[in-house]
Amino acid sequence: MGKIPFDGRVDSVQPRIRLLRSFDEVSHNYLGYALRITGSVAGVERQFSVGIGKSAQAKQQFRVGDYISGECLPVANPDLEVVDFYKASSLWNTPGEWQQDVGPPPWCEIPPDLDVYRERGHRRLAEYSYDTHCLACMWGCRMAVEMIIDPWNPSRKEYRQETFCYGPLNCSLYEAGPNREVPGRQGMVYVEEDWVDEENTSYRADDE
Repeated sequence: MGKIPFDGRVDSVQPRIRLLRSFDEVSHNYLGYALRITGSVAGVERQFSVGIGKSAQAKQQFRVGDYISGECLPVANPDLEVVDFYKASSLWNTPGEWQQDVGPPPWCEIPPDLDVYRERGHRRLAEYSYDTHCLACMWGCRMAVEMIIDPWNPSRKEYRQETFCYGPLNCSLYEAGPNREVPGRQGMVYVEEDWVDEENTSYRADDE
């Protein structure tokens, strides 16, 4: 399949991270950035999302309000991605303007390097809050989650998506939502308690 053209206005730039769960163990794969765009893809007007690499973001410095064009491919495995398209190339950025009547949140600046997200750590974010308040924020993140149900039979997997916040701990829009449950072998269930989030962000001050 040849690549398809796209263009439009950038509505959000967030980290594109895949989360692997195996009962109470987690690991992250930092893939790049996810751009949510309102525009045209393959000649169809719609809202869609495109995954780009770390180097592409470092070069183009996309942010909310910019106008982007390029070429991309549909994702091969939607279970492992939160974007509709990826492998973007021939990227072109026309800087736009983001109008924000009051100060953040949400934070709509050029997002930092992926290492900054890794260092800051995340805490769970209620999906309703993400969809309502955090879609444009550079500290919001929707992750594709791959869960290994049985470590002795790694082919047993389930998939879902989870939302997280990397932003300041005192953000007025933040809501944690319910504790997350992870299925395991023989019907066991691991509940990720609040202390996990507290430990992930323990070194940060409230305004960091």
